[in-house]
Amino acid sequence: MSAIASFESFNLNKQLLNAIADLNFLSPTEIQQKAIPVILAGQEVIGIAQTGTGKTAAYLLPLLMKVKFAQGDEPRAVILAPTKELTIQIAEHAVQLSKYTDLRIVALYGGIGPKTQVEMLRQGIDIVISTPGRFTELYQKGELLTKQIKFLVLDEADRMMDMGFMPQLRKILEILPRKRQNLLFSATFSDRVEKLSSEFLEFPLKIAVTPQATTAKQVEQELYHVPNIKTKINFLEFLLQNKEDFNRVMIFTRTKESADNVFNFIERKGFGPVKVIHSNKGQNSRINAVNEFKEGRLRVLVSTDVTARGIDVVKVSHVINFDVPVFHEDYVHRIGRTGRAFQEGKAITFATKAELYHIEKIEKLIREKIPLKKLPAAVEVAKTPFEESQAMALDIDWQKRKQDPEFKGAFHEKKKGR
Repeated sequence: MSAIASFESFNLNKQLLNAIADLNFLSPTEIQQKAIPVILAGQEVIGIAQTGTGKTAAYLLPLLMKVKFAQGDEPRAVILAPTKELTIQIAEHAVQLSKYTDLRIVALYGGIGPKTQVEMLRQGIDIVISTPGRFTELYQKGELLTKQIKFLVLDEADRMMDMGFMPQLRKILEILPRKRQNLLFSATFSDRVEKLSSEFLEFPLKIAVTPQATTAKQVEQELYHVPNIKTKINFLEFLLQNKEDFNRVMIFTRTKESADNVFNFIERKGFGPVKVIHSNKGQNSRINAVNEFKEGRLRVLVSTDVTARGIDVVKVSHVINFDVPVFHEDYVHRIGRTGRAFQEGKAITFATKAELYHIEKIEKLIREKIPLKKLPAAVEVAKTPFEESQAMALDIDWQKRKQDPEFKGAFHEKKKGR
């Protein structure tokens, strides 16, 4: 198939083309070239594409073209996404693309009371963008009518599986009209995503724009063996002293506690401006933090994986994996925060001995070795406290047992001799 050089080549109306021009989208990305014509033709699609590839517009443009103008009071299209951050981001994107139309779009998500969202639904709506939880809740209250829905999009399906949304999605699929066009987008095509797609897609066309779970080409990756948390903090301090290169940094941690500790350390050391986002933070403070980071008013944003999905920020200089993610696909999503929109970026990962198990799995997933670097001599290597080394040893035992059920573990012998 020859490359489609401009958006004018698609069968889109003037209103959408004007909005595209306002957004300075010059030429369609690969996923847009491949997906837009077939979605417009009514085909069901599985799109395998990472964030940063233009996949949101790849399904939004044909969807807006099909729904076209405000009609009736009940929604005709629904887009389901795993987190409120992503829901809000897709809705912002949809509003920008539909600015010259009269389409009514609502974003539904938890974390705030449903009152305002319900009021918007009652005024009449064309497109609903929602998390599975809030969608189910408002449907059960009788506030969300599904009879007119002709289009369903599941975005970041792999993430939905990781977050345990399968039972909820099945319930939602049951309450939607059978005659509809279904689209599924995912960064990876795991067995679980495949199973989900086979349950609700009929003869879908699979479009993969990069091999599964490929890391963005513009991102330079580095891996460092770091013995413990204290040394991770020392290394972080060493890196953040370089204010010129490390000018817009996202730091990922596995837990909320870890995120708060890293945030407090950076603030105390004066390496900010810095903010932290995780699921304990209120919705508004999370949105404000992301906006400040986007506008360049924050130097550092510390985040857990759940809240980071769907943050679209251009010019992130560095992603630092303070902890290695245990959901291995998250590595692809994390480092995809840098190197977006043809910018260069660097992803630096700190790994303890117990985290190397996950590194191995990540390398298998991305089908490449992450280049291993030596810790700079200036970084002080701290002694590992007893509790931390015990916790790591237990972790390694668990990993070995997972790979070999016969493995009895380093702690097993000691118990017998008591």
